[in-house]
Amino acid sequence: MEDNSKPKIKKPENLWPPKFNVMWIYIVLLSIIGYMWFTYDGGEPVKSQWTEVKEKMIPAGDVEKIIFISNINKCEVYIKKDRLVRYKNRSGGKIPAHGPHFYSTVSQNFNFEEQIALVRDPLQETSRFAVETEERTDYMGTILNWLLLPLILLGIWFFMLRRMNRSMGGGQGGGGGIFNVGKSQAKLFDKENNVKITFKDVAGLEEAKVEVMEIVDFLKNPKKYTSLGGKIPKGALLVGPPGTGKTLLAKAVAGEADVPFFSISGSDFVEMFVGVGASRVRDLFRQAKEKSPCIVFIDEIDAVGRARSRNVGFSSNDERENTLNQLLTEMDGFGSNSGVIILAATNRADILDKALMRAGRFDRQIHVDLPEFKERIEIFGVHLRNLKLVDGFNIEFLAKQTPGFSGADIANVCNEAALIAARKNKEAIDKQDFLDAVDRIVGGLERKSKIISPEEKRTIAFHEAGHATVSWMLPNANPLLKVTIIPRGRSLGAAWYLPEERQITTTEQMMDEMAATLGGRAAEEIINGKISTGALSDLEKVTKQSYAMVAYLGMSTEIGNLSYYDSSESSGYSFGKPYSEKTSEMIDKEAKRFIDEAYVTAKKVLNENRDGFVKLAELLLDREVIFSEDLEAIFGKRSGKGADIVNGNDENKQEPGESTNE
Repeated sequence: MEDNSKPKIKKPENLWPPKFNVMWIYIVLLSIIGYMWFTYDGGEPVKSQWTEVKEKMIPAGDVEKIIFISNINKCEVYIKKDRLVRYKNRSGGKIPAHGPHFYSTVSQNFNFEEQIALVRDPLQETSRFAVETEERTDYMGTILNWLLLPLILLGIWFFMLRRMNRSMGGGQGGGGGIFNVGKSQAKLFDKENNVKITFKDVAGLEEAKVEVMEIVDFLKNPKKYTSLGGKIPKGALLVGPPGTGKTLLAKAVAGEADVPFFSISGSDFVEMFVGVGASRVRDLFRQAKEKSPCIVFIDEIDAVGRARSRNVGFSSNDERENTLNQLLTEMDGFGSNSGVIILAATNRADILDKALMRAGRFDRQIHVDLPEFKERIEIFGVHLRNLKLVDGFNIEFLAKQTPGFSGADIANVCNEAALIAARKNKEAIDKQDFLDAVDRIVGGLERKSKIISPEEKRTIAFHEAGHATVSWMLPNANPLLKVTIIPRGRSLGAAWYLPEERQITTTEQMMDEMAATLGGRAAEEIINGKISTGALSDLEKVTKQSYAMVAYLGMSTEIGNLSYYDSSESSGYSFGKPYSEKTSEMIDKEAKRFIDEAYVTAKKVLNENRDGFVKLAELLLDREVIFSEDLEAIFGKRSGKGADIVNGNDENKQEPGESTNE
């Protein structure tokens, strides 16, 4: 039986060969500088003319030796030590302590022997000096001439390597650097550096958590499943809109699982070098096999898993396809990857390659949708933990005010509310701060400095009152929450709605919504007798909606039950329409018919309720912000679906006339 009580002795690391360190370069340079300092002889010889040497120094008996260097036509003059004092204050430079003390350059026609003979013959015996002739080769200069350019190129290369090493994640576990460019960039989370996030930190997503927790449970208790002959899914794909918590769910898996967890982004496989992506995929799965059982999480897998091109002329980048082919082979190829589970996340599942989506690679697709009402309550509960709220704060009210918000949007609302409360020097965050935060996120920053003329302000007020009146009177339109003519972002006014959370929409509902959208343009025409450019966004919205009803949703009696929507993008880069020119004319005609009918409906509603509509616009001009309670006081309670949102829950209503944009 193995004894685990003995302490494990750590094997000494292999210290040879020593690792390269840039400090060695500095040590060598300092050694060279020190050697040059200690061997410094006091300076370089001073330049002098040959005539001065011949006519002054030699006749005075100061010269000890003259060396003529024939290959460079240079004379070096050595002065006797006891005569150096004479030249101490000589201009032209400091005389070195050791020879040569002076030098002269002569022409190629200089006859050294003849010149020396002329000056030596008249001298006395005590003034005689030695004469030498030699040739010198500047080996150091020659070496530098040959090595200077290679040294410069080597230095530039070394500098670029250092920069590339840093930019490619050098020092992160051997994954970065130019020499490790083909290595996997995945981060490993194990027992030593485990993630602290658990499933308790993931609010909502109950169905998705059940699916993922089963994978974690299989890794913890494999016999529970294998005893019945079951096999764990090889991969699970998290699909959903941005901000819904796909990556957060993967972090929770890393925190819950007791197995190694590799995390990498799909873009980490993409590199400018050919073959790097496939090499990184191979290295990732090699590491995963060594750590199995383990989990590999690939975030934003659409960066590498996009469907392979059908039109070669429009796709010259084969590197991404080679990377995808290697990924397909590693996930379910000829080799075995038992014990390696792949988790991936994307918000573009429709563009992924079909071979990547098949069973055996990603056996499960876990849909992470936008949170519903109850899930939003849980998400608010998570993000409000660390916030200081007023007593009796109602979280359900916030959940009702934020339909269609993702988890990331809710986190942003909570943070903005805290910042707004701090800006107002409040001790706690109240409901109004959250309403202001929602307005800030949905409508944009309030533009208090925007100058609007009284005539323009009146037009904006009637425009927004038209939206409010039509949406209130039509039973299938979205229920109104509030209307404002305070400029926010790029808009001069806005109407806030609380859309009903439904999965399907009927033709009547879409027509009423289009009529409510066109209520602003209709109001301008009724009141002013002319139209303005303020309905640009409204027209854009109804045009797209009308064409979708005709060409995609099959709601036109003329076109029939046909849909030209390509959800799989299988047509690729096609320049032709999937229908004839005659059908195209019919689609245009039907789309225009839907918009005309909605516009007629909007004008009819406004004319039938003209008094209330004008009263509402005047109230909006006076207060700048009105709420559903003001519309209820003018038109009565709203009927139809969604009426309970604006008619019920009195404790959640704002007081009439209370402005969210003080």
